[in-house]
Amino acid sequence: MRAVYPGSFNPFTPGHLDVVNRARALFDEVIVLVAVNGSKRPGADEEQRAAAVRASLPAGWTSVTVAAWRGLTSAYCLRHQVGVIVRGVRNTTDLQVECRLAAMNQSLGVPTVFLPAQPELAAMSSTAVRTLGERLPRSG
Repeated sequence: MRAVYPGSFNPFTPGHLDVVNRARALFDEVIVLVAVNGSKRPGADEEQRAAAVRASLPAGWTSVTVAAWRGLTSAYCLRHQVGVIVRGVRNTTDLQVECRLAAMNQSLGVPTVFLPAQPELAAMSSTAVRTLGERLPRSG
């Protein structure tokens, strides 16, 4: 079975990498879907973010591909014969939001599987990584 792991990945974090790694053990193929989210203002477009995700993946992960997409994740899944959406969940707030999205995607014919964050990665979000990166002194 093919799975898609969608997100804005702005940036791709160790937590995201962990979800992809665990999804690889569950599915034949995992597609990291770099999506456009109208409520977020990423510093790079989806193609640039997709390239950054590709560069973050270990070379041996041949069952993982990366694609950029503008549109509903369920539409991608139906168009590309992907059977399931994978979502990482860090906390109860994430779970509430993700359950609503999962219900919508299920009504469109695509189920969702939740993978809880590893405890040591649960506090790390893309927003936190970006904020830390902006506050660190730059060398050079």
